[in-house]
Amino acid sequence: MTITMKASDFKLGLIFISTAVLFWGLLPIALKLSADFIDPITLTWFRFLVALVISFGFQCYSGSIRQFAQLDRVSILKLVLAALFLMLNYISFVYCLEYLSPGASQLNFQTAPFFLAFGGALFFNEKLSPFKLSCFASLALGILLFFHPNLTSNGQDSSVWLGVLIVQFSALSWTCYALLQKSMISRLSPANILMFIYGVGICLMAPLSDFSALGQLDINQWWIVLFCALNTLVAYGCFGQSMKYWPTAEVSAMIALTPVLSFSLTALVVKWQFWPGVFSADNLDLLSISGIVLIIASVMVLQLYPRWKSAS
Repeated sequence: MTITMKASDFKLGLIFISTAVLFWGLLPIALKLSADFIDPITLTWFRFLVALVISFGFQCYSGSIRQFAQLDRVSILKLVLAALFLMLNYISFVYCLEYLSPGASQLNFQTAPFFLAFGGALFFNEKLSPFKLSCFASLALGILLFFHPNLTSNGQDSSVWLGVLIVQFSALSWTCYALLQKSMISRLSPANILMFIYGVGICLMAPLSDFSALGQLDINQWWIVLFCALNTLVAYGCFGQSMKYWPTAEVSAMIALTPVLSFSLTALVVKWQFWPGVFSADNLDLLSISGIVLIIASVMVLQLYPRWKSAS
């Protein structure tokens, strides 16, 4: 059995997924910059507001908003829970950047696809083969290798481990959101699910948001906030488009490169002395670099090997 892909489809898929990975790689840098002038809850509220306005306009124009008429109470409850988990994911990821660099945060978030695999086995009866379990084991080893300096730091870098815990909570929250969305996909389009989530998130976060902070932003700070708000729409939109042209395995393998991009972009920011005092380069020894390679390799092998096997 052979699997072919048109040259035009390959080029379009590459453009879309590369754009998504670029925006996801840039996002932690923008979020870290925003921490100096706006709190995570208010920022997330604004991001959801912009996404809701644009999504609502598009769904009304396309006529897809009629799908909501067929929902029952259980479906609505699932959507509310999905909104809560995605909101927790957004907020907690911003908080983790107080303790971890953008690259380290993205690297640790790579556990999310594995959490999702376990969730699929638990809730959707999807099988976890010995091959997949070995990938989980190598992922755990990679994380330990990357953070090995902190294992012997006698507690002086305990804040790093707090950041790790926060980003893992963020990954688990995203996993719960993704599983709930998967359970709803037959009844509601992904765009409508996200639009509903944005609306619920705005309502839940409004009492906890500091709207006065938005009125105190200067022009440069507004650019950062607007970039954060538009990032989700661009990244997820391009991700969805790439799935039309590329098989899922190739798309997922490209996404695994996001933390590498974050590390590289952060290193460039430090080298070129942008925002001095805000960012610092990660001091990586050979074991830490080996951990990065092992984590990225685990994710990529998990996605690519089944496709290679089916094509052979």
